[in-house]
Amino acid sequence: MSRSTLLAEARIPDTAKSLLLYEHKDKFSMVIPGRGELMNSRVHGSEKALADLACARMGQPAAPRLLVGGLGMGFTHAAALAAAGPDAEVVVAELVPEVVDWNREFIGEPAGHPLSDPRSTVFIGDVAACLRAERGGFNAILLDVDNGPKAVIRRENDWLYSLEGLAVARAALRPGGVLAVWSAGPDVQFDNRLRRAGFRSEQIVVRPHRAGKGARHYIWLAHAN
Repeated sequence: MSRSTLLAEARIPDTAKSLLLYEHKDKFSMVIPGRGELMNSRVHGSEKALADLACARMGQPAAPRLLVGGLGMGFTHAAALAAAGPDAEVVVAELVPEVVDWNREFIGEPAGHPLSDPRSTVFIGDVAACLRAERGGFNAILLDVDNGPKAVIRRENDWLYSLEGLAVARAALRPGGVLAVWSAGPDVQFDNRLRRAGFRSEQIVVRPHRAGKGARHYIWLAHAN
Protein backbone atom coordinates (compact mmCIF):
# COMPACT_ATOMS: atom_id res chain seq x y z
CA MET A 1 0.00 0.00 0.00
CA SER A 2 1.41 3.38 -1.00
CA ARG A 3 1.73 6.02 1.66
CA SER A 4 1.06 9.73 1.68
CA THR A 5 4.07 12.04 1.67
CA LEU A 6 4.04 15.12 3.85
CA LEU A 7 5.22 18.00 1.66
CA ALA A 8 4.82 20.99 3.94
CA GLU A 9 3.29 22.34 7.15
CA ALA A 10 2.01 25.78 8.16
CA ARG A 11 0.45 27.35 11.24
CA ILE A 12 -3.03 28.85 10.80
CA PRO A 13 -2.90 32.45 12.08
CA ASP A 14 -4.75 33.21 15.33
CA THR A 15 -5.03 29.51 16.16
CA ALA A 16 -2.96 26.69 17.61
CA LYS A 17 -3.79 24.55 14.58
CA SER A 18 -1.48 23.40 11.81
CA LEU A 19 -2.29 22.88 8.15
CA LEU A 20 -0.54 19.96 6.48
CA LEU A 21 -0.02 19.43 2.75
CA TYR A 22 0.19 15.81 1.58
CA GLU A 23 0.82 14.11 -1.74
CA HIS A 24 -0.64 10.66 -2.36
CA LYS A 25 -0.38 9.01 -5.77
CA ASP A 26 -2.20 11.37 -8.12
CA LYS A 27 -3.68 13.80 -5.61
CA PHE A 28 -2.75 16.48 -3.11
CA SER A 29 -4.67 17.09 0.09
CA MET A 30 -4.72 19.63 2.90
CA VAL A 31 -5.33 18.26 6.38
CA ILE A 32 -5.75 19.68 9.87
CA PRO A 33 -4.67 17.09 12.46
CA GLY A 34 -7.66 16.02 14.50
CA ARG A 35 -10.14 17.44 11.98
CA GLY A 36 -9.26 15.38 8.91
CA GLU A 37 -8.99 16.36 5.27
CA LEU A 38 -10.18 19.85 4.34
CA MET A 39 -9.83 19.52 0.57
CA ASN A 40 -8.08 17.56 -2.12
CA SER A 41 -7.15 18.07 -5.74
CA ARG A 42 -9.45 15.37 -7.13
CA VAL A 43 -12.77 16.55 -5.67
CA HIS A 44 -13.59 20.18 -6.35
CA GLY A 45 -16.96 20.38 -8.11
CA SER A 46 -18.61 22.60 -5.50
CA GLU A 47 -15.64 24.99 -5.42
CA LYS A 48 -15.93 25.45 -9.19
CA ALA A 49 -19.71 25.84 -8.89
CA LEU A 50 -19.21 28.71 -6.43
CA ALA A 51 -17.46 30.74 -9.13
CA ASP A 52 -19.63 29.63 -12.05
CA LEU A 53 -22.88 30.49 -10.26
CA ALA A 54 -21.61 33.84 -8.98
CA CYS A 55 -20.35 34.89 -12.41
CA ALA A 56 -23.65 33.91 -14.02
CA ARG A 57 -25.58 36.01 -11.48
CA MET A 58 -23.42 39.14 -11.76
CA GLY A 59 -24.37 39.65 -15.41
CA GLN A 60 -21.84 40.95 -17.92
CA PRO A 61 -20.27 44.11 -16.51
CA ALA A 62 -17.36 45.70 -18.36
CA ALA A 63 -14.02 44.85 -16.74
CA PRO A 64 -15.52 42.99 -13.76
CA ARG A 65 -13.64 42.80 -10.51
CA LEU A 66 -14.05 39.78 -8.25
CA LEU A 67 -12.87 38.92 -4.75
CA VAL A 68 -12.28 35.29 -3.81
CA GLY A 69 -12.00 34.66 -0.07
CA GLY A 70 -9.80 31.60 0.38
CA LEU A 71 -7.28 30.31 -2.16
CA GLY A 72 -7.21 26.69 -1.03
CA MET A 73 -6.09 24.62 -4.01
CA GLY A 74 -7.05 27.30 -6.48
CA PHE A 75 -10.13 25.75 -8.09
CA THR A 76 -12.56 28.58 -7.25
CA HIS A 77 -9.97 31.13 -8.32
CA ALA A 78 -9.38 29.30 -11.62
CA ALA A 79 -13.11 28.97 -12.32
CA ALA A 80 -13.62 32.68 -11.63
CA LEU A 81 -10.91 33.58 -14.13
CA ALA A 82 -12.46 31.29 -16.73
CA ALA A 83 -15.98 32.63 -16.28
CA ALA A 84 -15.33 36.34 -15.74
CA GLY A 85 -13.80 37.14 -19.12
CA PRO A 86 -10.55 38.56 -20.51
CA ASP A 87 -10.93 42.02 -18.95
CA ALA A 88 -11.59 40.80 -15.41
CA GLU A 89 -9.46 41.17 -12.32
CA VAL A 90 -9.72 38.45 -9.70
CA VAL A 91 -8.37 39.30 -6.26
CA VAL A 92 -7.77 36.22 -4.13
CA ALA A 93 -7.29 36.66 -0.39
CA GLU A 94 -5.50 33.90 1.53
CA LEU A 95 -4.86 34.03 5.26
CA VAL A 96 -2.07 31.45 5.35
CA PRO A 97 0.95 32.73 3.40
CA GLU A 98 2.33 29.25 2.89
CA VAL A 99 -0.79 28.21 0.97
CA VAL A 100 0.11 30.77 -1.70
CA ASP A 101 3.64 29.32 -1.85
CA TRP A 102 2.27 25.78 -2.07
CA ASN A 103 0.07 26.73 -5.02
CA ARG A 104 3.10 28.13 -6.82
CA GLU A 105 5.52 25.36 -5.91
CA PHE A 106 3.54 22.13 -5.54
CA ILE A 107 -0.16 22.11 -6.30
CA GLY A 108 -0.87 24.66 -9.02
CA GLU A 109 -1.09 22.24 -11.95
CA PRO A 110 -4.46 20.55 -11.18
CA ALA A 111 -6.21 23.96 -11.20
CA GLY A 112 -4.23 25.23 -14.20
CA HIS A 113 -1.84 27.54 -12.31
CA PRO A 114 -4.34 30.39 -11.80
CA LEU A 115 -1.83 32.48 -9.82
CA SER A 116 0.21 32.82 -13.01
CA ASP A 117 -2.68 34.49 -14.82
CA PRO A 118 -1.98 38.24 -15.26
CA ARG A 119 -5.59 38.95 -14.25
CA SER A 120 -4.87 37.64 -10.75
CA THR A 121 -4.00 39.73 -7.72
CA VAL A 122 -3.00 38.03 -4.46
CA PHE A 123 -3.75 39.51 -1.05
CA ILE A 124 -2.07 37.70 1.85
CA GLY A 125 -4.20 38.28 4.91
CA ASP A 126 -7.76 38.15 6.19
CA VAL A 127 -10.37 38.66 3.46
CA ALA A 128 -12.22 40.85 5.97
CA ALA A 129 -9.52 43.49 5.45
CA CYS A 130 -10.25 43.52 1.70
CA LEU A 131 -13.96 43.97 2.33
CA ARG A 132 -13.42 46.86 4.72
CA ALA A 133 -10.98 48.61 2.37
CA GLU A 134 -12.91 48.29 -0.89
CA ARG A 135 -16.25 50.06 -0.68
CA GLY A 136 -17.99 49.53 -4.03
CA GLY A 137 -14.96 47.60 -5.27
CA PHE A 138 -16.34 44.30 -6.54
CA ASN A 139 -18.92 42.90 -8.92
CA ALA A 140 -18.79 39.57 -7.09
CA ILE A 141 -17.53 38.43 -3.69
CA LEU A 142 -16.97 34.68 -3.34
CA LEU A 143 -16.44 33.39 0.19
CA ASP A 144 -15.17 29.87 0.81
CA VAL A 145 -13.77 30.56 4.25
CA ASP A 146 -13.60 28.03 7.07
CA ASN A 147 -16.53 25.59 6.95
CA GLY A 148 -19.12 28.18 5.92
CA PRO A 149 -21.25 30.42 8.15
CA LYS A 150 -20.44 28.34 11.24
CA ALA A 151 -16.69 28.68 11.63
CA VAL A 152 -14.98 25.63 13.11
CA ILE A 153 -11.30 26.39 12.50
CA ARG A 154 -10.79 30.08 13.32
CA ARG A 155 -13.32 31.94 15.45
CA GLU A 156 -12.47 35.29 13.85
CA ASN A 157 -14.09 34.00 10.66
CA ASP A 158 -17.51 34.21 12.31
CA TRP A 159 -17.40 37.98 11.70
CA LEU A 160 -17.68 37.48 7.93
CA TYR A 161 -21.10 35.88 8.35
CA SER A 162 -22.38 38.16 11.09
CA LEU A 163 -24.76 41.07 10.48
CA GLU A 164 -21.82 43.47 10.67
CA GLY A 165 -19.73 41.43 8.26
CA LEU A 166 -22.59 41.07 5.80
CA ALA A 167 -23.20 44.83 5.91
CA VAL A 168 -19.54 45.44 5.05
CA ALA A 169 -19.73 42.87 2.22
CA ARG A 170 -22.84 44.56 0.87
CA ALA A 171 -21.06 47.93 0.89
CA ALA A 172 -18.10 46.39 -0.97
CA LEU A 173 -20.34 45.32 -3.88
CA ARG A 174 -20.93 47.39 -6.97
CA PRO A 175 -24.53 47.92 -8.18
CA GLY A 176 -25.89 44.59 -9.39
CA GLY A 177 -23.11 42.71 -7.63
CA VAL A 178 -23.48 39.33 -5.98
CA LEU A 179 -22.25 37.79 -2.74
CA ALA A 180 -21.68 34.04 -3.04
CA VAL A 181 -21.04 31.91 0.04
CA TRP A 182 -19.96 28.25 0.17
CA SER A 183 -20.97 26.04 3.07
CA ALA A 184 -20.55 22.41 4.05
CA GLY A 185 -24.13 22.35 5.36
CA PRO A 186 -27.43 24.25 5.52
CA ASP A 187 -27.89 27.14 7.93
CA VAL A 188 -31.34 28.62 8.55
CA GLN A 189 -29.92 31.30 10.84
CA PHE A 190 -27.62 32.49 8.07
CA ASP A 191 -30.62 32.71 5.71
CA ASN A 192 -32.24 35.01 8.24
CA ARG A 193 -29.12 37.14 8.68
CA LEU A 194 -28.84 37.65 4.92
CA ARG A 195 -32.39 39.01 4.85
CA ARG A 196 -31.79 41.22 7.87
CA ALA A 197 -28.63 42.56 6.21
CA GLY A 198 -30.65 43.67 3.18
CA PHE A 199 -29.97 40.81 0.78
CA ARG A 200 -32.36 38.75 -1.26
CA SER A 201 -30.84 35.32 -1.68
CA GLU A 202 -31.24 31.88 -3.11
CA GLN A 203 -29.66 28.69 -1.82
CA ILE A 204 -28.40 26.04 -4.25
CA VAL A 205 -27.35 22.50 -3.39
CA VAL A 206 -24.26 21.29 -5.25
CA ARG A 207 -22.16 18.15 -5.22
CA PRO A 208 -18.39 17.97 -4.94
CA HIS A 209 -18.04 15.29 -7.62
CA ARG A 210 -18.53 16.05 -11.30
CA ALA A 211 -20.92 13.12 -11.63
CA GLY A 212 -23.26 14.65 -9.07
CA LYS A 213 -22.17 12.35 -6.27
CA GLY A 214 -20.85 12.92 -2.78
CA ALA A 215 -21.92 15.03 0.15
CA ARG A 216 -24.33 17.92 -0.32
CA HIS A 217 -22.71 21.33 -0.23
CA TYR A 218 -24.60 24.62 -0.17
CA ILE A 219 -24.08 27.91 -1.98
CA TRP A 220 -25.92 31.13 -1.21
CA LEU A 221 -26.21 33.72 -3.97
CA ALA A 222 -27.24 37.09 -2.54
CA HIS A 223 -28.04 40.46 -4.13
CA ALA A 224 -28.67 43.70 -2.27
CA ASN A 225 -32.34 44.71 -2.10
